[in-house]
Amino acid sequence: MSNFFPRWSNLLPLKLLVCLAVIGCAIVGGIWYYFTPKYTRVGYQPDQPIPFSHAIHVKQLGMDCRYCHSFVEVSGHSNIPNTQTCINCHGQGKVKWDSPRLAPVQESWKTGRPIQWVKIHKLPDYAYFNHAVHVNRGVSCYSCHGAINEMSVVYEAKPLSMAWCLECHRAPENFLRPPGEVFNMDWHPKSFDEQLKVGTKLKQDWNVNPPVTCGGCHR
Repeated sequence: MSNFFPRWSNLLPLKLLVCLAVIGCAIVGGIWYYFTPKYTRVGYQPDQPIPFSHAIHVKQLGMDCRYCHSFVEVSGHSNIPNTQTCINCHGQGKVKWDSPRLAPVQESWKTGRPIQWVKIHKLPDYAYFNHAVHVNRGVSCYSCHGAINEMSVVYEAKPLSMAWCLECHRAPENFLRPPGEVFNMDWHPKSFDEQLKVGTKLKQDWNVNPPVTCGGCHR
């Protein structure tokens, strides 16, 4: 009696298994590569209740980051400015008080309800990050937030992922700045050699030895 199926069909299950394995590896590899903060978070730019432009306030007017984010040097979290901070410049009879764009500020000032800013830079709840520790040891706002002084609308410029953080923790000399330049968004070393020279000296003077184990950030 002749075989009902041709002989090549004997290898069909094996071929299907190999094909499924290749497709599975491709899917896993794609997710591993593209479903990371670099691709899922970088560029995140939500609409805010007030069109606040850092390009105008910082780049053009020269305001210091610490005027609005006043706790950044002493607190683990960098505070979002409250309504009073806005009112100091934009209060009744002051700069652009009648502008429709400032209507949420006026409403907040009258009602006492805070402005509902949309959080942009988010870390997982299990990741510990202390702003004060970093800025007091030469890590600039620019390192984590990019050229935020040039942004008309703030967006997430860096992935803030574990691998990205470890780049600095493993070689902090590549990123540390002189104390007086931490909040100067326009300061940049003339060359990598200059950065390495400055960073190495600061690392030694301040005994900067950031953790590179899981316990350093996952507490």
